[in-house]
Amino acid sequence: MPDLNGTDQAGPGLPGVFFDGHSSRDHPATLHLGAGGVRVRLEGRGDHHWRADQVTLDAPLPGVRRSLNFPDGSRFETPDDPSIRDWERQHGRNRLLGGVRRLEGSWGTALGAVAVTGAVLWGFVTFGIPALARQAAAVTPVGVLASFDREAMGVLEGQNLIGPSDLSAARQAQLQAAFRDVSGWAGGPYGYRLLLRDGEPAGSGGLGANAFALPNGTVVMTDQLVALARSDRELVGVLAHEAGHVTQRHGLASVYQALGLSLIITAVTGDVVSASTFAAAVPVALVQGGYSRAAETQSDEVAARFMLERYGTTRPLQTILARLEAQDGGPGSVPDLLGTHPGTDARIEHLRQLEDAAR
Repeated sequence: MPDLNGTDQAGPGLPGVFFDGHSSRDHPATLHLGAGGVRVRLEGRGDHHWRADQVTLDAPLPGVRRSLNFPDGSRFETPDDPSIRDWERQHGRNRLLGGVRRLEGSWGTALGAVAVTGAVLWGFVTFGIPALARQAAAVTPVGVLASFDREAMGVLEGQNLIGPSDLSAARQAQLQAAFRDVSGWAGGPYGYRLLLRDGEPAGSGGLGANAFALPNGTVVMTDQLVALARSDRELVGVLAHEAGHVTQRHGLASVYQALGLSLIITAVTGDVVSASTFAAAVPVALVQGGYSRAAETQSDEVAARFMLERYGTTRPLQTILARLEAQDGGPGSVPDLLGTHPGTDARIEHLRQLEDAAR
């Protein structure tokens, strides 16, 4: 143990215990703090001196004795925190921790900190997680997307939410041809396929008149929606809308946002096995959560571009949206994937505006 004679004369003694660094036994001792260093006096064992720059101090913790550590592994502990803090200030030690402790000692500052923390948390949940979800969806590997589609279809069919289509082979062929036109126009590395299904295989508990897109380009359209349409242009408008959800990766972002950061990390790191497990939550997230207002608007704009190119009008999509809402009981009552957010009236008006702007 060093004995540095010449260290400045210490001030008043602080009671405490000394550990020599070789055993767990403590020894009653007194600490003297000076401008140039510290001195530890052990009864009957002499004094020990260290320069100030040789001493390290543990961070203060409520209810815990302050600890000074010396280069030979020895340590002195004292309950006299105020004296240690004064010495720290004199030597410019633990300034940051001292500032934190002063903030903690003020009720106003503490309440302000709680308010700021709450605001930051709210901002992260409201804006941060959706932004992270969109970014994660944009960089998720295509191989992961395929597993989402596969698992999601298994859940939907296993729960009798959809079943085999009753449409004739000729009718299905017509719709498949229309979808090939839409998906070819939409582009991207996705495994596009149109699945025509009965939306009420077990009665009214199914999806009914509906259509939805899964992350890798699987688009499901129900027989009930086909029956509701009065022209194939209306159905093409729906398919173009769903293609917009695929190319913009809205479904994946919606799932990420619903399931939180753990899934985002899993998908971004390319953990396909874990992603397959999470994929079972895709249909639940889509059916229960729907899409955000921004996502629906963006997909409507994709559909509008396609329809204006092919037909010069967005009216077929407007009319089937209005019919869907009327069928389900009026404004605000549509629980399906086509008429959630924003309201149908606002979506129709936006489609009209897009058409007017294109003229």
